[in-house]
Amino acid sequence: MHDEPLSQRLRSLVRALPPGGITLSELVHRVGSDGLLILTALLTLVFLIPVSIPGVSTVFGAAILLIGLSRLLRRELWIPARIEHRRIGTKKLRPLLRKALPWLQKIERVSRPNRIQWLVAEGPVAHLNNASLILGAILLMMPFGLIPFSNTFPAIALLFFAIGLLQRDGVCVLLGHASNIATIAYFALLIGGGGLALREAFTRLTA
Repeated sequence: MHDEPLSQRLRSLVRALPPGGITLSELVHRVGSDGLLILTALLTLVFLIPVSIPGVSTVFGAAILLIGLSRLLRRELWIPARIEHRRIGTKKLRPLLRKALPWLQKIERVSRPNRIQWLVAEGPVAHLNNASLILGAILLMMPFGLIPFSNTFPAIALLFFAIGLLQRDGVCVLLGHASNIATIAYFALLIGGGGLALREAFTRLTA
């Protein structure tokens, strides 16, 4: 099982989703010893295509945030009951995950183990990577869900981090940092454009 590509492991998880839906606590139980980075990769898949399920970015983003915190603080994963037992419908979730799996396979082909090893080393660099994982989760939770690609960009960053840290591939980790920066730039553009539009509307109303 551990020698299988990440995409194959996640495909098996998607295939095994119960028909009545699944909660975060059940997902954590299903990944088990495979690790929280595999869960992170699974939770990002749904955002790789420009279709979203309302409320999912908040729940999944919060879960990834807590995974990042547990890695940063080196503690067991703790999930609040409010989101731990929130059930996500399989009928909506499975088709999105299946559509996103080919994108994971494309990103997976970019990865090679043990490249730029200092970027995946222990110590200060590991703290930086885990903090960047947390940043990506916060960006995923930003209230721009109805705007195209506002969930996709941070999800790509998180997926690069998950694959890079799993494979100990510094190139993928570097791409994760670059994707975080691109997401921040995109959000700044959205906020700046929205501010200009509001100012223009206010000017016309008061003219």
